[in-house]
Amino acid sequence: MVKEEQEIRTSHSEGGESEGNDEKRKIRENKLKKRLLTEASKADKRGVCYLSRIPPHMDHVKLRHILSQYGEIQRIYLAPEDPAAQVHRKRAGGFRGQVFSEGWVEFTKKTVAKRVANMLNGEQIGGRKRSSFYYDLWNIKYLSKFKWDDLTEEIAYKNAIREQKLALELSAAKRERDFYLSKVDKAQALSSIEERLKKEAKGPTGLGNKLRSPC
Repeated sequence: MVKEEQEIRTSHSEGGESEGNDEKRKIRENKLKKRLLTEASKADKRGVCYLSRIPPHMDHVKLRHILSQYGEIQRIYLAPEDPAAQVHRKRAGGFRGQVFSEGWVEFTKKTVAKRVANMLNGEQIGGRKRSSFYYDLWNIKYLSKFKWDDLTEEIAYKNAIREQKLALELSAAKRERDFYLSKVDKAQALSSIEERLKKEAKGPTGLGNKLRSPC
């Protein structure tokens, strides 16, 4: 009887624990949903500007320092230049540091992003006169209905295309290498055959000369 009562108490306690865990899980899920909804509503209020040209010596830190005086910035992404263009530039004696080809800036508010693009596009960057991009001009445009998620998808697509292109180039290089090695092997085989034929041709002649020579 005592044993049965203990088993009943144990089953009740286990059932209570499982119910408590379910409630905690539901609370966590609700908090996550609320956080995601809040983030989504904030993302709808943000605006993205596109920079079609990034001057040499400019990086995301300097860009944020310049543009943040016009409004709060969430994220910045600068696309590195093409590796082939980088090699060509360095060989030509140009700037040897990191150069970016284009960039995106996400402002907290769409109105700020629009105002910044309209105000700065085509204007001189300015700042300190000793700055290397002091005389450069802004090439900035507000992207209507563009979200940061669109950018991440575009980057992923470009990376996939670049990886596919690299794989094709590596495959072509491998085929070219294999073709060259096969030619080398054939040339070596032909050379060894020629050497053997020369030795065989010299063999009987040398033996005949020895036989004809006086003792």
